[in-house]
Amino acid sequence: MNDAPTITTLFRKSSYSGGDHSECVEVAHTSDNGRAVRDSKDTARGTTYFAPGAWEAFITYLNRSEAP
Repeated sequence: MNDAPTITTLFRKSSYSGGDHSECVEVAHTSDNGRAVRDSKDTARGTTYFAPGAWEAFITYLNRSEAP
Protein backbone atom coordinates (compact mmCIF):
# COMPACT_ATOMS: atom_id res chain seq x y z
CA MET A 1 0.00 0.00 0.00
CA ASN A 2 1.40 3.39 -1.03
CA ASP A 3 1.20 6.48 1.13
CA ALA A 4 -0.76 9.40 -0.31
CA PRO A 5 1.37 12.35 -1.44
CA THR A 6 1.38 15.51 0.65
CA ILE A 7 -1.10 18.22 -0.36
CA THR A 8 1.01 21.33 -1.02
CA THR A 9 -1.61 23.98 -1.78
CA LEU A 10 -5.04 24.95 -0.51
CA PHE A 11 -8.00 23.27 -2.16
CA ARG A 12 -9.75 25.46 -4.73
CA LYS A 13 -13.00 24.99 -6.59
CA SER A 14 -12.40 23.34 -9.93
CA SER A 15 -13.30 25.27 -13.07
CA TYR A 16 -15.16 22.12 -14.11
CA SER A 17 -17.57 22.35 -11.17
CA GLY A 18 -21.20 23.21 -11.78
CA GLY A 19 -22.16 26.86 -11.50
CA ASP A 20 -25.15 26.17 -9.27
CA HIS A 21 -22.94 24.64 -6.51
CA SER A 22 -24.67 21.25 -6.85
CA GLU A 23 -21.49 19.66 -8.25
CA CYS A 24 -18.62 21.30 -6.39
CA VAL A 25 -15.25 19.62 -6.78
CA GLU A 26 -12.15 21.02 -5.13
CA VAL A 27 -8.61 20.43 -6.39
CA ALA A 28 -5.19 20.89 -4.75
CA HIS A 29 -1.61 20.29 -5.91
CA THR A 30 0.38 17.45 -4.35
CA SER A 31 4.06 16.95 -3.57
CA ASP A 32 4.49 14.60 -6.54
CA ASN A 33 3.03 17.20 -8.99
CA GLY A 34 -0.26 15.34 -9.11
CA ARG A 35 -3.62 16.50 -7.80
CA ALA A 36 -5.88 15.79 -4.85
CA VAL A 37 -9.63 15.98 -5.51
CA ARG A 38 -12.54 16.08 -3.05
CA ASP A 39 -16.24 16.87 -2.88
CA SER A 40 -16.55 20.30 -1.26
CA LYS A 41 -20.01 19.47 0.08
CA ASP A 42 -18.77 16.40 1.95
CA THR A 43 -15.03 16.61 2.63
CA ALA A 44 -15.28 13.85 5.27
CA ARG A 45 -15.84 11.30 2.50
CA GLY A 46 -12.17 11.53 1.66
CA THR A 47 -9.82 12.66 -1.05
CA THR A 48 -8.88 11.01 -4.33
CA TYR A 49 -5.30 11.36 -5.55
CA PHE A 50 -4.20 11.51 -9.18
CA ALA A 51 -0.58 10.87 -10.15
CA PRO A 52 0.78 13.50 -12.58
CA GLY A 53 0.30 11.33 -15.69
CA ALA A 54 -3.20 10.29 -14.67
CA TRP A 55 -4.19 13.91 -13.99
CA GLU A 56 -2.88 15.01 -17.39
CA ALA A 57 -4.81 12.20 -19.13
CA PHE A 58 -7.97 13.16 -17.21
CA ILE A 59 -7.72 16.85 -18.21
CA THR A 60 -6.95 15.89 -21.83
CA TYR A 61 -10.08 13.71 -21.86
CA LEU A 62 -12.19 16.53 -20.44
CA ASN A 63 -10.90 18.99 -23.01
CA ARG A 64 -11.63 16.58 -25.87
CA SER A 65 -15.10 15.82 -24.53
CA GLU A 66 -16.31 19.43 -24.45
CA ALA A 67 -18.96 20.16 -27.07
CA PRO A 68 -18.10 23.10 -29.34
